[in-house]
Amino acid sequence: MTVRVRFAPSPTGYLHVGGGRTALYNYLFARGRGGTFILRSDDTDEARSTDEFRADILDSLRWLGLDWDEGIEVGGSMDSYRQSERLLRYREVVAELVAAGRAYYSFATPDQLDEFRKEAQAAGRSPAYDGRYDPDPVEGSARVAAGESATVRFAVPRPGETSFADVVRGTVVFDHVQVDDFVILRSNGTPTYHLASTVDDVDFGITHVVRGEDLLSSTPKHILLTEAMGAERAAYAHLSLLMGPDGKKLSKRHGHTAIKAYREEGYLPEAMVNYLALLGWSPGDDDTVVGIEDMVDRFDLGTVSKNPAIFDTDKLQWMNGVYIREMAPEAFVNAVRPSVEKHLGRSLGDDEVATLAEIAPLVQERTKLLTEVPPQVAFLFADIEYDERSWDKVMTKDGAAEAVASAVEWLSDVDYWGIEAVETALRAMLEDLELSARKGLQPLRVAISGSAVSPPLFESIAALGREKSIARLEAASIRMA
Repeated sequence: MTVRVRFAPSPTGYLHVGGGRTALYNYLFARGRGGTFILRSDDTDEARSTDEFRADILDSLRWLGLDWDEGIEVGGSMDSYRQSERLLRYREVVAELVAAGRAYYSFATPDQLDEFRKEAQAAGRSPAYDGRYDPDPVEGSARVAAGESATVRFAVPRPGETSFADVVRGTVVFDHVQVDDFVILRSNGTPTYHLASTVDDVDFGITHVVRGEDLLSSTPKHILLTEAMGAERAAYAHLSLLMGPDGKKLSKRHGHTAIKAYREEGYLPEAMVNYLALLGWSPGDDDTVVGIEDMVDRFDLGTVSKNPAIFDTDKLQWMNGVYIREMAPEAFVNAVRPSVEKHLGRSLGDDEVATLAEIAPLVQERTKLLTEVPPQVAFLFADIEYDERSWDKVMTKDGAAEAVASAVEWLSDVDYWGIEAVETALRAMLEDLELSARKGLQPLRVAISGSAVSPPLFESIAALGREKSIARLEAASIRMA
């Protein structure tokens, strides 16, 4: 069997990290089995679907490095991979199901349905609607032909049950008493999720449906629809939901939930992919840092855990730091340059790019997020503004003013400007003033960069240059006077 899987997000929001993991698992499974990975858009909710969200889903998947074989913007054997462009096909299937007696026109009112639920609950029965308020198929068809509005419901066979072997969760059984005669076509002629998703899966030849466990209860409905269409059911794998560190369903109260936000915050796609892969799956050998090509070779859908996975941004940030430190220096500079330029509000000149490359290795080794870099290096390319907390904490201490003023004299006497010469001069200054490195050098750091947090001091002064370094020390000395 040739594996065919799909990722089918709805463009009603930015791509969620849980959706990113689902897409990744589908991708890894398809690539590891020599199969086909399909991207489609479940966009029948026209009121909430937007072009912004559509674009974000595509951009986020591409940022993660996930390409697809068929689907949106790629094409394939189907006329369209957008549900909003397949409405005629869904209505065609509904007509066939009604004609075969597998679905019926429903005229049940909201009040009737509410009354049914209340009576069922009072009697201890399942509140799943069983069609009792609706006419027989002949009368229903006649009323619709006469112009009356109706929904279409699937006729769930009772008694009965639907069971399936979930690849992740094992055998799952649903008694049809718990499955209502669900709506497949609304009175306005639009399909429900159950119908559109199932018809697409059948038409696209999907062999494995890999999705979140929040859709587990929908699976018996989709299987019944599939079999009513005369098609073979797909294999199902329901992934556990992502939880926050507090054990509750991941939401905005835990921080960012959209892939877009992590991209903007300075995470590398390789780190995000690696972390998402580990949320329910282990590559074995106690490995945690694994590239996507290695994941393809190792991934086994059957070893995915059914237990909830904890999305911990601290662990993600640690992993991001690992990937940043492993970057080639040139790649790191190329990665941080756009954010540095955005921070400055202008492009860097060639000389400034060279300066960034000079200081970058010193920043890289302590960076966890790319967005941490611009505030640390901006002092090399623009006038500084003192961080008042740093100033109050450092520049008001005993010996600070003396150290800054003395540094001007010692650095002015340096013949050849370089890291080694700068360090030699300033260490001699410390000895002359009988100051510790912490008391004598920290004020220089604030004077040079505007903050107590910056790249190593000697390298920073060397990169900034003699003229600017001495000017900043003099300006700080005047303010401290």
